Amino acid sequence: MKYFPKIADIKKAATVLEQIVEETPLSNSIRYSHFYKANILLKREDLHRVRSYKIRGAFNKINSLSAEERKKGVVCASAGNHAQGFAFSCKYLGIKGTVYMPTVTPKQKIEQTKIFGGQWIDVVLHGDTFDDASQKAITECEALGKTFVHPFDDPKIIEGQATIGLEILAQAKEIIDYIFVPIGGGGLAAGICSVFKELSPETKIIGVEPAGAPSMKTSIEKGVNTTLESIDKFIDGAAVKRVGELTFPICKENLNDIITVDEGQVCQTILDLYNRDAIVVEPAGALTISALENYKDAIKGKHVVCVVSGSNNDITRTAEIKEKALLYGNLKHYFIVRFPQRAGALKEFVVEILGDDDDITHFEYSKKSSRENAPAVVGIELKSAEDLVPLIKRMKENNFFGDYLNDKPDLFQYLI
Repeated sequence: MKYFPKIADIKKAATVLEQIVEETPLSNSIRYSHFYKANILLKREDLHRVRSYKIRGAFNKINSLSAEERKKGVVCASAGNHAQGFAFSCKYLGIKGTVYMPTVTPKQKIEQTKIFGGQWIDVVLHGDTFDDASQKAITECEALGKTFVHPFDDPKIIEGQATIGLEILAQAKEIIDYIFVPIGGGGLAAGICSVFKELSPETKIIGVEPAGAPSMKTSIEKGVNTTLESIDKFIDGAAVKRVGELTFPICKENLNDIITVDEGQVCQTILDLYNRDAIVVEPAGALTISALENYKDAIKGKHVVCVVSGSNNDITRTAEIKEKALLYGNLKHYFIVRFPQRAGALKEFVVEILGDDDDITHFEYSKKSSRENAPAVVGIELKSAEDLVPLIKRMKENNFFGDYLNDKPDLFQYLI
């Protein structure tokens, strides 16, 4: 028999969470509402104490354990939001926990997890990937009889995340036409589906995944839970190779649609939210708002909810986020430029080839004494995407053009 969360169990989870979780706002976005000519509401799960919705599932699961299970301790594997919700729950409930993280986990995330867990948790760094850390965590649980707290594929986790749906329906003043939900492993989406299909069946539920990690979309299209061979980990809060065995059938049967969003588009949303709305979100937290563009015609005049899942963004990623946004907007371009090895060649390129508003942001050049032309890798930021074609035309006419790198991902990654 397939598992499907019961409303009674979700309401029970909501009661459990009252002791640590404050109801997050369902706020109208004036800017997005005006832009899309719709009533756009943001469910601000980024405003939790641990800055993501993950605390709902982690606490609900750990709180459900028996006295004997609590005594043996709990374990999780995570390099992000699940670890922090897990750590907070361990400290609050007084249960000893261990968090396994890959050795490449940023120091900021490790320290934040330790702050939330205090003396009640140990952080163990193991392996180069999440899969390495997860396997080690499961091995410890099997050997010592500890409870593994899964980030998404567990009934108590799903029921905890589903409480978001109850809150939204209690807060909304109108019937919700669309709700956009981010998908990583599917725990949040499965929970939202279970609430809305029961209590608001007229609402269309749209799942949103990163284009570089479409594990749920791929699985639904194939009709079977499928492990992706490789994924882009940039949107780390929603980048998994395989969704849950419990969450997959729920999402497959109840999502009205599932779409993917380019990582560059997500980066532009992050920048817009920060610069125009003073809202800080992590990449996964910007997924649903980014997806509105895909539905801009369908949502006109409708009541729409976007779940903003978290705000654990590392400031050191800002430069990378800006870069991806510019690349997505066709405003940042990289070339191999062939410079004649003569005095004044660079000046000629700057004065005669570049447009008045073009800016060199990257330059790598090494003079070769035995060649007439020496290649340089040059990054150019444009004011308008329409300036690209004239720029390339001038480069070719004056024999500066060597190659265009943006559409060569393997070479681009190697050189830039």
